[in-house]
Amino acid sequence: MTDDERDKLPEKTNADGDGEGTERLHAAALKYEPGKDSAPRLVAKGFGKVAERILELAREHGIPIHIDRDLTGFLAKLKLDAPIPPELYRAVAEVLAILYRANREAAGRASGLTTKP
Repeated sequence: MTDDERDKLPEKTNADGDGEGTERLHAAALKYEPGKDSAPRLVAKGFGKVAERILELAREHGIPIHIDRDLTGFLAKLKLDAPIPPELYRAVAEVLAILYRANREAAGRASGLTTKP
């Protein structure tokens, strides 16, 4: 985990979520298959060591990571394999736009080309 990622970790939480306790990393992973899924669906979620493993697997497979405590909190309440509810469409779309833009810029740098936003 980079220092930047560590700086963005959630505040201290406990089982009651009242802010008292030890620091716990939260992570969630979404998957979307056009033509198959009506909306992105939650394929992984976890806290602590499980969250670390989710992030590790994402890095190993070149899956972009975006840190958003609020969105992860909402996603953590969903059942696994559940499509995201319509109330989260906008938030997820904003995250995807950030990730797509970052991927496009990285591809441009790798090829020596520049990209326009």
